[in-house]
Amino acid sequence: MSGLANRARGDAILHVDGAPRRLRLTLGALAELETAFQAPSLEALEARLARPSAGDLLVILEALLAGAGEPAIDLRAAALDPADAARAVA
Repeated sequence: MSGLANRARGDAILHVDGAPRRLRLTLGALAELETAFQAPSLEALEARLARPSAGDLLVILEALLAGAGEPAIDLRAAALDPADAARAVA
């Protein structure tokens, strides 16, 4: 289940392997996503992510976890609810 950890920062919480993990959109996370999706601008990134795939969601989650300072996790092997993950990213 997701929720807000710190409203002022816009943090979201996502439970990964049963443990709460913070997600945070930072400028660094945005830059990482632009690079990962080869988007030359924020507009291009928004268009590219209008209908994200499951693989896209993993890339986004990794960037947001890093933005929150969370330790790296192998999300491909982790237990997480896909619907909760999508809500936390949204």
